[in-house]
Amino acid sequence: MVYGILRFINFAHGDIFMLGAFAGYYLAPKIARLLPLPSIAGGLVVLVASMLICAALGVLIERFAYRPLRKSPKLTVLITAIGVSLFLEYAGQFFFGVSIKKFPDIFPVTTIAHIGGLSLNSNQVMVLGVTMFLLLALRFIVLKTRIGTAMRAVAFNPEAAALMGVNTDVVISFTFALGSALAAAAGILWAINYPAIDPLMGILPGLKAFVAAVLGGIGNLPGAALGGLVIGVVETFVKGTRWSTWADAIAFAILILILLVKPSGLLGKKEIEKV
Repeated sequence: MVYGILRFINFAHGDIFMLGAFAGYYLAPKIARLLPLPSIAGGLVVLVASMLICAALGVLIERFAYRPLRKSPKLTVLITAIGVSLFLEYAGQFFFGVSIKKFPDIFPVTTIAHIGGLSLNSNQVMVLGVTMFLLLALRFIVLKTRIGTAMRAVAFNPEAAALMGVNTDVVISFTFALGSALAAAAGILWAINYPAIDPLMGILPGLKAFVAAVLGGIGNLPGAALGGLVIGVVETFVKGTRWSTWADAIAFAILILILLVKPSGLLGKKEIEKV
């Protein structure tokens, strides 16, 4: 979404993912005083509260880090995004500590199926269900709501959208809030399955999210989802072979291959630029 509107990659997205996990880590004990944890209701409250916190943080980052540079060269904004990413990582180490922390159980865990060497538990089903719900909700917002129409207008032509009365500042802030909320949800869903969190946990998932976006067609929402699914399936199969140590490298090998064969991505379309 951010690339579609501003035409730059928000490299701090993976660190918002990390902050979402830590928001859930610190919120869980407080919410446990009001609602029992682990439980469906309590876990959803932790999830939604973390999303709201990171949405507010995303708005602040856009307002104070990116908006002043909106008319600057894209390289300047890109370097700023890397700087924001490093700032969040080192701030996380300062405030949260450098040690790995165990994420609390916020959803009840039960084994649903155990077939041969394959085991499926309720947390994994929860991740799939919440992800599908958020994807459908995002698609509804972008395609069926007034703010979604404004987002698509600004992505297509920001100057024309502004002339038609669209408040581009509000649209861009909303886009950052929405993207940051989804990053926080991803951080929580990651943490319930891999419950060891630390301030640098967002680096590799953030890079892989970028790879997934390029693979599916950067700026294309269904494409990003498809790209993430393809990379996840490929990595899972690789981890079951003797090449398991190369699983992370596979994602970046796929990126290079796609850039060589189909730079626009699986669902992306070639853009015609005026000279």
